[in-house]
Amino acid sequence: MLIFSTLGPEGSNHHFVLQQYLGAQGIAQASRIVLFDDFHSGARVLIAGEADYVLQCAVHPAAAEITGTYRTAMVVVDAFISPSQSMALVRTMGSGEGAGRVGVQSATQTYADISAWPTVVHEPTVLAVQAGLKEGRYDAGIVFTSFATAHADRFEVADVIGTVCDAWIVYGRQPVDEGCAVVWNDSPAARQFRARIGQSSELG
Repeated sequence: MLIFSTLGPEGSNHHFVLQQYLGAQGIAQASRIVLFDDFHSGARVLIAGEADYVLQCAVHPAAAEITGTYRTAMVVVDAFISPSQSMALVRTMGSGEGAGRVGVQSATQTYADISAWPTVVHEPTVLAVQAGLKEGRYDAGIVFTSFATAHADRFEVADVIGTVCDAWIVYGRQPVDEGCAVVWNDSPAARQFRARIGQSSELG
């Protein structure tokens, strides 16, 4: 059984996207997911052989550091795009726009206009933002839409964000590039390229 590891806890966006990836690869039933608290822990687990692959969002704040720090012991073996869970900027019912503090995970802070809130609190995960809202540590936050739906008695949606399609990185221990670019020649983007070239040729 293959062991894939990614940032937890259960229900995180990394966990969600890893499940989508394994399903798309057709290996969900032959794989086990292990969750960790930070990517340095995940890198060490992979390098030690306790996991076979690690998934990380390419826009995660630690992506450049992780890729560089462990470049001799773990390598990028795959990359893909995937939409996130649906998201929204929510605020505590009756708090009013601009009241107090807003919680965000750093990679999501530009998904909505939060300039009206005087204090921005950075959290390591979207789930941590949700926990902070429930505990009353701030008055608004960028969270999963499912959170707003589950707590509609306490929070209202200030801005609908929806899903965000990001690039994702899969790390392993064995290089796959052989010194050349590894490209999916029949990807949706590749088909767009050929269609655009064909249109240009017809117009020319």
